[in-house]
Amino acid sequence: MENLKILAAESLGVRALCCLVEKGEQKILIDPGISLGYTRQGLLPHPIQIAVAEIIREKIIRALKESSDFVISHFHGDHIPFKEANVYQIKLEQVKEYLKDINIWAKSAESDTHKFKERAWDLKFNSTNFVEVEGQTIADLSFSGPVFHGEKDSFLGKVMMTKIKLKDKVFVHASDIQFLYKATIKKLIEMQPDLAIASGPPLYLSHIDQQMAAEAAENILLLSSQVETLIVDHHLLRSEAGLTYLRELNDKSQNQIISAADFMGVKPWLLEARRKELYQKFPVPEDWHQDYEAGLVETTDYLLQAREKLSNFEELFQFFKT
Repeated sequence: MENLKILAAESLGVRALCCLVEKGEQKILIDPGISLGYTRQGLLPHPIQIAVAEIIREKIIRALKESSDFVISHFHGDHIPFKEANVYQIKLEQVKEYLKDINIWAKSAESDTHKFKERAWDLKFNSTNFVEVEGQTIADLSFSGPVFHGEKDSFLGKVMMTKIKLKDKVFVHASDIQFLYKATIKKLIEMQPDLAIASGPPLYLSHIDQQMAAEAAENILLLSSQVETLIVDHHLLRSEAGLTYLRELNDKSQNQIISAADFMGVKPWLLEARRKELYQKFPVPEDWHQDYEAGLVETTDYLLQAREKLSNFEELFQFFKT
């Protein structure tokens, strides 16, 4: 679907689920944030991950500058720009000048923690049209009521799904539902999407056991039976096991179940899942991250090494540069 561009997701190298939907004169940017997972296996993000994040961050900021609408599914740091963002994320300061003339359609933060309420307030303060829209329809945009961020009664709170009616298709962005609660999937099916994107289950976390993974698979297949193309990414693709899980589900479905990278026509690059491998192949000086945060070192050399030595990395690099 040419109307949809996925700007960032785990299969594209960063923690995110950021999409740009073009509908006539409207440019609707959903969840413009990124993160890298501050530590995995005791390691900070590898400079190659950081180099990719820098490129994606600039692409998202450019898209936000040119967008008419900005949708917030929830206020986690891999989905929005925010004031206290770390050096790998998108700081509110970097984009606040672009928020004045844009429609911001947001999940309510009323039941969120104080931290997320502050993030909502900061965005509202820097906008002239910040509207909480849970359960509402505005022209061809429809927003769900709050649904769980993963499991029922998840401590991570709730998220909002977004439905966009295009000329001959319906697209739904279902954010961090993780397919762990069937009632959420039934609500998504009621939105009658032709194309949907959502987070899969976080198999990399120890509390996701075989039963939960199997139940999520059942829910993914249930949704896939009703949707021409289902894009499953984000939490699922923080591990190589997640990509295997995705491929096996696609083989079982009559419709497409694919990653964000597949949808965009490039090979999936699970950089977070490969962090330990990256450190082994491309060693990092002990103080590198401290120097990076201080602005004393750059990622250029690591990016050049990746383009020279990592198979298919050049394809990903060229994809982001377009």
